Amino acid sequence: MTTTPVEKTAPSAASLAWARRRDSVARFWRAYRTHRAGLYGLAALALIALLALAAPLLVGSDVQSVTNAPGTALEKPSGEFPLGTDQFGRSLLGLLLWGARMSLTVGLLAAALSVAIGTLVGIVAGHHGGWLSTVLMRITDWFLVMPALVLAIVLATVMSRSMWTVVVAIGVTSWPTTARLVRAQTIAVESRPYIERAKALGGGHAHIMNRHVLPNVMPLVLAQTTLGISTAILTEATLAFLGLGDPTVVSWGGLLQDAREAGAVSSGHWWYLAPPGIAIAVVALAFTLCGRAIESVLNPKLGVTR
Repeated sequence: MTTTPVEKTAPSAASLAWARRRDSVARFWRAYRTHRAGLYGLAALALIALLALAAPLLVGSDVQSVTNAPGTALEKPSGEFPLGTDQFGRSLLGLLLWGARMSLTVGLLAAALSVAIGTLVGIVAGHHGGWLSTVLMRITDWFLVMPALVLAIVLATVMSRSMWTVVVAIGVTSWPTTARLVRAQTIAVESRPYIERAKALGGGHAHIMNRHVLPNVMPLVLAQTTLGISTAILTEATLAFLGLGDPTVVSWGGLLQDAREAGAVSSGHWWYLAPPGIAIAVVALAFTLCGRAIESVLNPKLGVTR
């Protein structure tokens, strides 16, 4: 009795693609973890995100209630209230954790919107060139010379006060830098020989931009997104401090505005001002450290210090 050998099936294209992606992620992580500053930033962000997600379990949702506040107004830090209380007697530690949810959400969404607009404009301008590129770049230049914060304030003023208004106001005013960088990278990518071969084989504009240009500019987009989140969080805090945020939710900028209205600056209630201000600075610094580490990994020629 003879047995036939088992034929080995060749791996599919999808499995090979996933294997390459896993290998790329593993290489990226090996290079990223050599940057101590990037690891510190990533650890800080992971801790803050975990605390923000666990806020309903750690402090409960009633911490935002003004009528059921557990303490008296403007109590100093103590065992019961580690960061003191606000002008309504609410625990500032609980408000800080709940504010992290709003600030991080707005920062992520606004940065994603900004990078999406900038990437689309940059790829289209760099790929097509000609009059379309000229028009898009002139619009980009107009947004660049106009103060982004002033434009965001105008949009937040004329639109209804909500989280989505803040996201849109930040996103549509902070994309020009990404557009400029992506356009330059697109022009560099399209000068490579394989782009000419793809065009000679009948590849259309959509095919070239989606299958060849976009994957090559994604590392730049990823680094720009990480850096843009810190800017978006700072802008959200500024808008909330100016009273242009959503009044129904707690955010770090809103806490600073409440402290200003309560006279914490003149009366010396430092515990009302310090926690949200420090939290904003720590998150912005952490995202910046992560962004610089990602830039150094994706482009070693930058020479970012470790």
